[in-house]
Amino acid sequence: MSQDYTGHVEPDGDWQDRTDGVLRVRKLSVGQMDNNVYVLACARTGRALLVDAADRPQRLREAIAGVEVLAVVQTHGHWDHIRAWEALREDPGLPIWGHPADGELFPAEVDRALSGGERLAVGDLEVEVLHLPGHTEGSLLYLVHGDQRPHLFSGDTLFPGGPGNTFGSAENHRRIMDGLEAQVFDRLPDDTWVYPGHGDDTTLGAERASLPEWRGRGW
Repeated sequence: MSQDYTGHVEPDGDWQDRTDGVLRVRKLSVGQMDNNVYVLACARTGRALLVDAADRPQRLREAIAGVEVLAVVQTHGHWDHIRAWEALREDPGLPIWGHPADGELFPAEVDRALSGGERLAVGDLEVEVLHLPGHTEGSLLYLVHGDQRPHLFSGDTLFPGGPGNTFGSAENHRRIMDGLEAQVFDRLPDDTWVYPGHGDDTTLGAERASLPEWRGRGW
C-alpha cells in the first residue's frame, strides 16, 4: 500500500493517491466547504466510481481522466455535496446514483436508486452499499476491501471524533449511533480506513474507544 498517503488534502489543492492491491483511491478537496471527493478505481480494468458530485466540475473531470467512471455515487443530498451534479451529468455524461430517501434534497431524480446491502461491481472490485440514516434519511457509506485492509467512504456519517451532525434530534442521534455500531464498528476491524466527507481521514481503531462518549453526549 502506498506509504506517502496522509489523507490530508487542501481545498482545491493537489490530490493524493494510494493503492491497496487492485484498489486505487484518489482523494481531493473542492470548494469553500472543504468537501472531499474520492475516485475509487480498479487498477486492472480502470473502471471507477466518483464519490460525491460536490463542486468544481472541471477539477473533478481532471481527477477522473484516465479512468472509466461508471457513475457518481452520492453519500447524501446536502447542497455542498451536489453542486457539480448537473455539470457532470451533462459533461462527461455521468449517471448519478443515490438513495431515494434523499430525493427531495437532490436537484434531479437519480439514475439508479441504491439501497443498503447492494454490492456494486467496479472492475475486479466489489463495493458494498451501507444505508445508515441519521445525518440524512438517505445517507450511504461505501465499503470496499483492499488486499491489506477495508476502506470505508463515510460521507458525513462518520468523522474523526464522532458521528455526523443530527441537528439536535435525539432520535436521529440514536439512529446514527445504532447504525454505526451495528453496521460498522461491530463488523469491521480496527485497521479499516475511514474517508469522510470533509477533513482528514481516520481509522476505526482510532475512534472505537470513544463510542460510549459519543452515545452519551446525545449529538
